Amino acid sequence: MHERSSVGELVNQLRRELDRYSPGGKLPSSRALVERFRVSPVTVSRALAQLASEGLVVTRPGAGAFRAHPRTAAAPAGDTSWQAVALSADGVADLVPRTVDASGVLVSLAAPPPGVIEFNGGYLHPSLQPERAMGAALSRAGRRPGAWARPPVEGVPELREWFARSVGGAVTAAEVLVTAGGQSALTTALRALAPPGAPVLVESPTYPGMLAIARAAGLRPVPVPVDADGVKPELLADAFRATGARVFVCQPLFQNPTGAVLSAGRRGEVLRIAREAGAFVVEDDFVRRLVHEDAGPLPCPLAAEDPDGVVVHVCSLTKATSPSFRVGALAARGPVLERLRAIQVVDTFFVPRPLQEAALELVGSPAWSRHLRAVSAELRNRRDTMTSALLRELPEYELPHIPSGGYHLWVRLPDGRDESALVTAALRAGVAVTPGRPYFSAEPPAAYTRLSFAAVTGVGEITEGVRRLRAAENSSTAPS
Repeated sequence: MHERSSVGELVNQLRRELDRYSPGGKLPSSRALVERFRVSPVTVSRALAQLASEGLVVTRPGAGAFRAHPRTAAAPAGDTSWQAVALSADGVADLVPRTVDASGVLVSLAAPPPGVIEFNGGYLHPSLQPERAMGAALSRAGRRPGAWARPPVEGVPELREWFARSVGGAVTAAEVLVTAGGQSALTTALRALAPPGAPVLVESPTYPGMLAIARAAGLRPVPVPVDADGVKPELLADAFRATGARVFVCQPLFQNPTGAVLSAGRRGEVLRIAREAGAFVVEDDFVRRLVHEDAGPLPCPLAAEDPDGVVVHVCSLTKATSPSFRVGALAARGPVLERLRAIQVVDTFFVPRPLQEAALELVGSPAWSRHLRAVSAELRNRRDTMTSALLRELPEYELPHIPSGGYHLWVRLPDGRDESALVTAALRAGVAVTPGRPYFSAEPPAAYTRLSFAAVTGVGEITEGVRRLRAAENSSTAPS
């Protein structure tokens, strides 16, 4: 059972039993709760913390947990209607409204209810994460002399050097900034490269988190279609000419959501087209370390082939480790580097030094390469299991491309299928899936769903999840 499921069950049980205690009455000790409910001390601690956050119990270090006294009547709610005007008044008529829609991101961040199979996850299941290696790295890092001192704002030099070697080409440590993960790096890049109201070219479909960043910054995402070989160069050139855009955001390797890899013939074309347009290419190299065992040699990052500073490179350790291990990097050359640095300093000051030191300890340990090899083999196995199960249980679904890296499949639904109805029916059947609509910045050409195979416990859960999806498909298309 997942730890979070155990916590939720214990919270519900304790909540039902609170009436046995008078206000201020002491609850059983943590040790007693561990023995009674046969859960870990961590589960008890988290359950009590949840009840405390709800105002139902009060915890006192060294004394225990007590039932909280009833709350006094809440003060009358204030009138916040004035904010509707303040938040919509940009002051410049032609700016794009800066509404923030995080729904496409929250789909992959929200934990499904207990018992629901997680095909909507965006991170490795805890069983695939290098938890022991990360813990050991953090422990070693915390004992380093100066580990808790303020780091250089650009990042610890040794970590910048490691990221520079990972990018390759002529990229140097001086051209690297350490960031708090990939999402933070993308936010910094778009703020640095495009003013509010400007168009920004994006792949279609693309990562919803990037679309949310662009719209929150007041930018106008303009879609450029991709196929199995990545973005289409002729359409990219047309989009630059039509919009005057100065930024193109892409994922050349195992693109999210299609899994496409930008072909060798198109890589130089994309750089040439951007250079002629006087534009930057933001390369989101988010999943290079989740390559599958059967992928073969990978193309180098676009930044390694770019001497002219066209590419602003983004990468991260998060996808290959844990959602809480938020360490990434920006690489750029030329005057833009100083602007990126300035924006990052204003926004976040710097990435905490203990986390940077832990990242150095992790990637420099023998456990790192062992972890990557194990994940590579397991992701291939999971991908093959999900592909076979879909072909067997849902042959009417189309798999336009089977990726050799990443953690999901992009599935086209039959013509006329209502993806929202399927998502709802799937959740009722006990499997959470991601709708395709948030991946498009304009009207989608068809209905899609993205199915993750990384966030589940193993291949058995993949097979069961596809079986539940079949049941959901039957219920969503049954005549009423």
